Amino acid sequence: MIDRPWLEGQFWALPTLGGSARQLAGARGHCGSWSPDGKKLAYANGNDLFVANADGTAPKKIFSSVDAVATVSFAAIPPGPRSIALPSIAWSPDGSKLRFTVTGPNLGGSIWQISSDGSNPAPLFPNWHPPGGECCGNWTADGKYFIFESQYQMWARRETSNLVQKVSREPVQLTDGSTTYVSPLPSKDGKQIFAVSGFARGELERYDATAKTFQPYLRGISAQDVAFSNDGQWVAYVSFPNGTLSRSRLDGSDKLQLSFPPLYATFPQWSPDGKQVLFSAFERGKLWRIYLVAAEGGAPQELMPDDETMQADPSWSPDGSSFVFGGIDAASRLRIFNMKTHRISMLAGSQGLYSPRWSPDGRYIAAQTAGEYSLMLYDFNAQKWSVLAKEGIAYPSWSRRGDYVYFLGGPTWTVKRVGVRARKVEPVISLEGFPITGYWGFWLGLLPDDSSLVLKDTGTQDVVSLTFHEP
Repeated sequence: MIDRPWLEGQFWALPTLGGSARQLAGARGHCGSWSPDGKKLAYANGNDLFVANADGTAPKKIFSSVDAVATVSFAAIPPGPRSIALPSIAWSPDGSKLRFTVTGPNLGGSIWQISSDGSNPAPLFPNWHPPGGECCGNWTADGKYFIFESQYQMWARRETSNLVQKVSREPVQLTDGSTTYVSPLPSKDGKQIFAVSGFARGELERYDATAKTFQPYLRGISAQDVAFSNDGQWVAYVSFPNGTLSRSRLDGSDKLQLSFPPLYATFPQWSPDGKQVLFSAFERGKLWRIYLVAAEGGAPQELMPDDETMQADPSWSPDGSSFVFGGIDAASRLRIFNMKTHRISMLAGSQGLYSPRWSPDGRYIAAQTAGEYSLMLYDFNAQKWSVLAKEGIAYPSWSRRGDYVYFLGGPTWTVKRVGVRARKVEPVISLEGFPITGYWGFWLGLLPDDSSLVLKDTGTQDVVSLTFHEP
């Protein structure tokens, strides 16, 4: 998970028609929003939501996304270690409620509602979509509809009803197609909806250390989650943004699609013998599952259909006898699936860990923490965990020899690595100013020679206005 404290800052107010900026007292964080009557300021700081006076004084914490994980049932919300890293906080027109997006690693987010006094926090759409479901909503000025984004399209939820006619509160899709729509904002008169529209696409590029530049890889296809077979002859990848899994030779020949909608594939891993590909996937309204598919094609096999928890991020043991996987919930543990017996065992001391990666020599498992944003290392010889790096990270990958773990970190996007023995974090490539993308907004992979792979953002975006026809 990427912890981004550099996004937190001091709030200032600037007159619309010009003038001097003024500091809003002690209010510090991100995503500030004044109440409709202009008397209150809501903002996020880290995992917490605050409400203060309009000038920033008397801030009061009314919600913690970390605490919410323990108080709401697992099945009720899209699970995942939480943070309030919001694109928006929305006040209801009467100022009595707030809605905001709770996010976590490897998922987009879920919209939550809370009374402005901090009471009754709850997810707005429990069990509606898989993780990554919804984000960034706003009420229409009359309060009749709540407009939000989900799966890169715009949706509307009816908010009001009357005594004569009951109305459905189920979200209605307003847009549909290859064009994406995000960050919807209803106009003041309710007749238009403004949004950021575009086409999501990327170009796969590798870093050339000699030239010190990024260059197209696999002809610059739009793909992420790239994995290589042990013999170095084959590559598997997930197309962006539609999420289908394919494999091909390194030159792009002999391409074969291995998964199909409605599955959205993630994190493929070649079996050590190169005959199968392991991957996790989700589809709308269902939990994440782990699948196994033959490299020569065929129907993907769900390996743990009776397990009613999230299954993500599988990573093979070097001998192929088992794989480790995690959930995406702060209360989840890492588990190991035995390929012969099909039994699942818990990895000791792995409470709150996710994104496990088995080392090439089989001695270690690296994983991320949900709360303190550290990279942890489990030593099978010592039978214990230790801290490998204490900073926000994303997409950890073992080097080919197993002496380093590479990852994507901050405060600006930077490829870093940490040595297993020295435990020293060192920068490898600065990505500052380089436009990266991916289904979760970013992605990092490694070639067999430990060169970095990224997905360069080549999509298009424009601010558009659409006429709103009430559903």
